[in-house]
Amino acid sequence: MELRHLRYFVAVAETRHFGKAAERLRMAQPPLSQAIRQLETDLGAELLARTTRRVHLTGAGESFYDDALRILRSVDDSAHRARRIAGGQQGVLNIGLTGLAAYRHLPRIAHFTKRDMPGVALEIHSEMLTPAQEQALLDSDIDVGVLRPPTREQGIAYRGIAREPLVLVLPDDHRLVGESAVTVDELREERFIMYSSELRSVVNDAVLRSCLEAGFYPHREHEVAETSVLLALVAAGLGIALVPDSVRAITLEGAVFVPVRGTESVDLALAWRADNTSALLENLLNTLEANDVFLPPDFEETP
Repeated sequence: MELRHLRYFVAVAETRHFGKAAERLRMAQPPLSQAIRQLETDLGAELLARTTRRVHLTGAGESFYDDALRILRSVDDSAHRARRIAGGQQGVLNIGLTGLAAYRHLPRIAHFTKRDMPGVALEIHSEMLTPAQEQALLDSDIDVGVLRPPTREQGIAYRGIAREPLVLVLPDDHRLVGESAVTVDELREERFIMYSSELRSVVNDAVLRSCLEAGFYPHREHEVAETSVLLALVAAGLGIALVPDSVRAITLEGAVFVPVRGTESVDLALAWRADNTSALLENLLNTLEANDVFLPPDFEETP
């Protein structure tokens, strides 16, 4: 049995006439009659009762007609979905997010994606630091990542979406609370809470450079893997930290943010595999470009 036989049968069943069915199908009547006979032979059942004036469905034909319609609709729906997926109009987009980028930047990305790509579902992977996202991109575990460049792995492209200054987070009883702003030099005697050195954190690198430019090396009191833990330790009075400005999106009792002069900024970027040629990714990038999500190209997409 072939799909074309089902389509032939449905045309005859609906027109009740071989000639009209042949016209609908844009084919000659004899091959149509032969195809229906072959279908009945394959099924071992008579589907159509033929007279000199008209054709009508047998009991088996009525049942088979309903099944044929269901099968053809299913095939057509599957083909439609396949075309939409191939065209990047439907599918699942896996997004990795570093630290607290979800709080400030995910809403914009999700909003424009939902509005302009309604057939696409987002699968969110949060609290992934940049090195973990790079590996996930290379392994195709995520499609795009919101991470902090520069990337260390080859084969990853990115576009900037934000540039954030570092801000100081202090315990609420710290001597510097209440200052309108402080300098990095004022932190030389402080105990720092930083991300684990094993994580190769871009934020750590920016903090280290800022301190070295001020003439000292930061004393690492504690190392953590997640921003939420970092804030908790600061609130507990175990040290201070320099963090990207987006961390302000979280309020935690006992932790206070203070602006800092003389620190480096850290960039945030949308990254993807450079060899990813999927229409889904292309549509996402075009959507974000059209909605001004990307920064002006003071650093360009990097292969």
